[in-house]
Amino acid sequence: MTETQIAIIGGGLSGLYAAHLLRRAAVDSLVIEARDRLGGRIVTVDETGEAGEDGFDLGASWCWPQLQIPIGEVIAELDLALFRQYGDGDVLFEPAGREALQRFPGFSEAQQSMRLVGGSAALVQRLARDLPRDGQLLGARLAAMELADTGIDLTILQSDGSPQRLRARHVIAALPPRLVEATISFFPQQDRRAAARWRETPTWMAPHAKFFALYDRPFWREAGLSGMAQSMAGPMAEIHDATTSSGNAALFGFVGVPAERRAAIGEEALIRSCLDQLARIFGPAARTARKTLLKDWSVDKLTATAADRNASAHLVAQSGPWVLAPWDERLELAGSETSPSDPGYLAGAVVAARRAVTATLAKLAVQLNALPSVDWAQTRERWAQRSSQP
Repeated sequence: MTETQIAIIGGGLSGLYAAHLLRRAAVDSLVIEARDRLGGRIVTVDETGEAGEDGFDLGASWCWPQLQIPIGEVIAELDLALFRQYGDGDVLFEPAGREALQRFPGFSEAQQSMRLVGGSAALVQRLARDLPRDGQLLGARLAAMELADTGIDLTILQSDGSPQRLRARHVIAALPPRLVEATISFFPQQDRRAAARWRETPTWMAPHAKFFALYDRPFWREAGLSGMAQSMAGPMAEIHDATTSSGNAALFGFVGVPAERRAAIGEEALIRSCLDQLARIFGPAARTARKTLLKDWSVDKLTATAADRNASAHLVAQSGPWVLAPWDERLELAGSETSPSDPGYLAGAVVAARRAVTATLAKLAVQLNALPSVDWAQTRERWAQRSSQP
């Protein structure tokens, strides 16, 4: 049976950052990811829908590094560049029914939303760069965990369905708690209180869909518009400028239609309806998009469960242990949803990973090396110099 010190289940930001911290502590780990790519709910694609170096974020996109300090520290440590979310110009509001479109002066955010140059996948690419090939296992889904005297025995299903057995001294599950509860069998079973808590914790992004319309130029800016719009008519409830740092023009919106209705409408009809809405709001030029992209997270089986198909309020930070006896000595949860601050955000993934790694290393009697200190004055100056406004 193959063995590793720490098995990290999930190759999203939390899992990759956990592996990064463990390498700093000189502790071996193996990242096990069911997808054939790293990143999880971070997906940056080009206009063809393929992974791109300077593309469009189908999942996580914004961060607030000077407000959410942990993600700012990671971005600074990895020497990544930021640019601010475009917000210059007026904001539009589309009422329900036949009421006229309303236009309001834009506002300046006290804490400006920021985006990563190259898309959020720049975080994944930078963290993955230092992950050794033998430190990752892609296309491998964890099916079961069995508690043993010296660790946890894992049953992993390869992409062809063939099983593989692996023993880990400790496991960090960097997945949404609800997904862990729904897709992994435990022997012995998890404490019913812990399992109920996992089930009842909504998975960030899982109920939602994002639509992108790509254009030759950001024509809305020429009309003095920020690209931001709110709508009571739909199908998109909230729309923003999604132009990349290199100037590839786009608008994107969060589809406000529930998952079950999206499935009934069908992708082709939903795309047409989104383009019709953009034309109503931003004018006829918005209908003739060069390309469109649609990502419906509710049908992504490696993100969403049946319980996630109904949208809920944004996550609220929870206190108390996520894992109870007899599993608490060998298992930690590290999905962003488990973070004691900013759950569901990129910052939450970083905090959750730090918490899980610190707890796991304590069980191994290993101390986590001090995290790099950040000179915030210098960092802000560097961001200002390197960042651009597309």
